[in-house]
Amino acid sequence: MSTVALHGADVHSAHDAHGEHHHHETFITKYVFSQDHKMIAKQFLITGMIWAIIGGLFSVLFRLQLGYPESTFPWLEDILGHWAKGGKIQPEFYYALVTMHGTILVFFVLTAGLSGTFANFLIPLQIGARDMASPMLNMLSYWFFFLASIIMMSSLFVQTGPASGGWTIYPPLSALGDASSGSKIGMDLWLVSMAMFIVSSLLGGLNYITTILNMRTKGMSMTRMPLTVWALFFTAVLGVLSFPVLLSGAILLLFDRNLGTSFYLSDIVVNGKILPNEGGSAILFQHLFWFLGHPEVYIILLPAMGMSSEILSVNSRKPIFGYMAMVGSMFAIAILAFLVWAHHMFVTGLNPFLGAFFVLLTLLIAVPSAIKVFNWLTTLWRANIRFTPAMMFAIGFVSLFISGGLTGIFLGNSALDIHLHDTYFVIAHFHIVMGVASFFGMFAGVYHWFPKMYGRYLNTTLGYIHFWVTIIGAYLIFWPMHYEGLAGMPRRYYDYSGWESFKMFGGLNEFISFVAMVVFAVQLLFVFNFFYSIFKGRKVTTQNPWGANTLEWTTPIRPGHGNWVGEIPEVHRGAYDYGKDGREFIPQTEPIGEHESKDH
Repeated sequence: MSTVALHGADVHSAHDAHGEHHHHETFITKYVFSQDHKMIAKQFLITGMIWAIIGGLFSVLFRLQLGYPESTFPWLEDILGHWAKGGKIQPEFYYALVTMHGTILVFFVLTAGLSGTFANFLIPLQIGARDMASPMLNMLSYWFFFLASIIMMSSLFVQTGPASGGWTIYPPLSALGDASSGSKIGMDLWLVSMAMFIVSSLLGGLNYITTILNMRTKGMSMTRMPLTVWALFFTAVLGVLSFPVLLSGAILLLFDRNLGTSFYLSDIVVNGKILPNEGGSAILFQHLFWFLGHPEVYIILLPAMGMSSEILSVNSRKPIFGYMAMVGSMFAIAILAFLVWAHHMFVTGLNPFLGAFFVLLTLLIAVPSAIKVFNWLTTLWRANIRFTPAMMFAIGFVSLFISGGLTGIFLGNSALDIHLHDTYFVIAHFHIVMGVASFFGMFAGVYHWFPKMYGRYLNTTLGYIHFWVTIIGAYLIFWPMHYEGLAGMPRRYYDYSGWESFKMFGGLNEFISFVAMVVFAVQLLFVFNFFYSIFKGRKVTTQNPWGANTLEWTTPIRPGHGNWVGEIPEVHRGAYDYGKDGREFIPQTEPIGEHESKDH
């Protein structure tokens, strides 16, 4: 056993007494400024859900404009005021909606909501730790995220409106206050909010890495960790290495906006007036943004991959196929994620010779992804599958990851990408592979670990309705967009009805908008199911309702602060001993028997 694991065991024996000592907690210390990793996870989850509703609502609003460009909706003016004069969303506000939709869902929901929830909740429970390495930093991580949320939310209420330069906020549009109303105070608030968000991510990431390396229980070697923990570990490493780059990019942009510097500005004329800025490069910002932006894709996808692997194995009643190959492929993805950022920049005038390297590296990342897909499908092959809502979403994740990933091969080729880059093809690709797929991983995680979080079950019937409407709806929304993109239909446009060449897509856009509203309504059904089940759901009566092997199911049904009463269990085997020697499952805490087969 590694010295790190031994050290982890020493840490625990020192903390055991602390774990059993229950000091009196007030409402504030238990629910607000909590240092219990499980409560902090719930705070991240519920804050993320609130943001998801807001971000989803924005997409419904701008889909109204895209689906019904000729129509007016008088109620819109009642809600949005001068942003929807005469019941029609104004062009400048349309761009603000698109910008905030992207920002909220990528950063506040799929980064903070996904990693913040499940890294906090699962890491200590699955490696056998009483809590995170630093509960105080963990609490600060959530409150920096909350502060970022408040600042971002406040930008929706300033007179000139929120940031509207697209979620990538490219300069010079974002660097010049006079460029548009969405480049004024709303943009400054966006940048400050993102700085706070990055601080939150770094505090969380450092904590997750330290906890995994130093706090594992006796016997929990790295190769016995569940794939969920491996995925969250690589996610944290990616975040710690790449988020500071975006922070530097955002701070330099604040300097350009407010201190007269020229990091990103040069030779610019606004309304006939030549600006004094010289020597900067807007392309520099793109390099800094995408150096985070591509690892960000995997910061979002890896936790979903880890949780889906776990859920597929538990509900297939089979060991995960190729455990070490799964870990190795995650490691390969983590390295390659840093070497492909310029495939977002094939149309910036990038040297074609340099572009060829990025094409090669981009297509190379398909190899570890394909290994994962092969292993998931092989785990499902001839399995005794239990179709729980969590399992449905995990299988849905695999489906979306395959179909969305295949179109990435098109976009990874620079020659094809130059044609497809600014079209709906890109929207279709990244929404399926990153957006919807990661949401499916997140939903799978919520359905699977909800009994551990709240001691009750989510309603299964509502879960099935949620799954089927969401997966069918997701494909109906984003699959047709590939065809629009191949036909050259550009993205980021407010109204296509004036163009003879794209008028033919009017009916299709209307259909997509209708389906988007139905899918959004079903997410509200999930939110209802979630909050109703916390208080009224069917109570969990057994410690291990899914028959899983991992350590979190050895804790009490509603674990207190400290997770285990008495000693922390010792680990004797890997996390995936299912269907072995005639037994359905063998928990990690059970010693290996004399006559046990060694095939897994």
